[in-house]
Amino acid sequence: MKKTFGKNERLCSLKAINSLFDRKNSANGGAFAYPVRAVFKNSDGPVAQVLFSVPKKQFKHAVDRNLIRRRMKEAYRLNKNLLTQSYEVAFIYVGKIIEDYAVIEKGMKNCLKKFSGV
Repeated sequence: MKKTFGKNERLCSLKAINSLFDRKNSANGGAFAYPVRAVFKNSDGPVAQVLFSVPKKQFKHAVDRNLIRRRMKEAYRLNKNLLTQSYEVAFIYVGKIIEDYAVIEKGMKNCLKKFSGV
């Protein structure tokens, strides 16, 4: 598997995002490993589609949110081979401070392992 993160791997569809966060759908799962929380559901597409979210309420400056988002994307890009099938996933940063890349990568790995059953 190539270690890239292309446009086809980004979750952009508003309909798909709303169905992912729909509380009525019990098929949606979740995983948590500090500082990352993941909400996911199985997808019928050829590749996993993901989105990354950092709360504006917690991090007021856009540069801080972008730094965290870049670190999360890089951690996902390098460890996406842990996924066993196709998912739609939302990764949400829940930490209160800006963590180092190593901490974010460890949390990302643990989240990916939890919902792919490795």
